Amino acid sequence: MSNEYREAKEGQVGGDHYMRQDIQPWDIIDEYGLDFYRGNAIKYILRNKMDVYEDMLKAQHYINKWLEVNKGIDK
Repeated sequence: MSNEYREAKEGQVGGDHYMRQDIQPWDIIDEYGLDFYRGNAIKYILRNKMDVYEDMLKAQHYINKWLEVNKGIDK
C-alpha cells in the first residue's frame, strides 16, 4: 500500500464490489447518519458478491446486535 494520499472513494481494498456502483454504501450511511450497526447492515445488504446468503446473515447479525444494544429504547 502506498503512503501517498488519495481519496477513499478512488479505490477499494479487497475487491471492487462497491466500486462498481455510482453510490457507495458510506454515502448512504453518511446521508442518513446511521450508527455502526445499522451502517454495517446496509453495507452487507448492498454488497454484490457471490455469496449473497452469507452477506444477508452478516447483515442480520448486525441488526440483531443493534436490537440488543437498543432494547427498550424508542429511537
